Amino acid sequence: MSRELVFSRFERFWHWAQALLVIFMMLTGFEVHGSYTLLGYEQASDLHRTLAWVLIGLWILAIFWHFTTGEWRQYLPTTQNLMAVVKYYTVGIFHAGVEHPFKKTRRAKHNPLQRLAYLFLKLAINPLLWITGLLYLFYNDWPALGLGGLSLGPVAGIHLVGAYAMLVFVIAHVYMSAFTAHPAFAYLKGMITGYEEVED
Repeated sequence: MSRELVFSRFERFWHWAQALLVIFMMLTGFEVHGSYTLLGYEQASDLHRTLAWVLIGLWILAIFWHFTTGEWRQYLPTTQNLMAVVKYYTVGIFHAGVEHPFKKTRRAKHNPLQRLAYLFLKLAINPLLWITGLLYLFYNDWPALGLGGLSLGPVAGIHLVGAYAMLVFVIAHVYMSAFTAHPAFAYLKGMITGYEEVED
């Protein structure tokens, strides 16, 4: 094993900036939905809209970075060791001394389960939020865009489903990252310092 820079400075910036933006978007979005009152509808709505544009800009930048660096390959799904990783997270983590079946390297940062989860996030949850959020945002322009036959209720409902899916993903991600490592929070070090213990 050796200590190696696995997560670049950009990856760490992108991860934490995205995390903060998503959390604040959920806080403002659920307030706009009427779940509670913290800022008031107008302020929450304005902030949600501003954060949405910042997050879309960050996502576009991240997509560009992934394709120009070739890091998009990190998210290609694989079934190699998939069941071993599933067994580890469902049974192995509850037994002392059981080692993780996936050994991280610079060329393979994510285990098979992570690859599937992140791919689902990028190909299902994020586009769902993008499309319905932009439709919601440009509601007054629907007739000019030839979308006059759409109804706001279903669009808002699908956006809300996407928001709950994102909430479930965030909770699962935080749990898996913070509490399944031995010792706890060990997985967070790599996303803070960039360095991980990897196989030579």
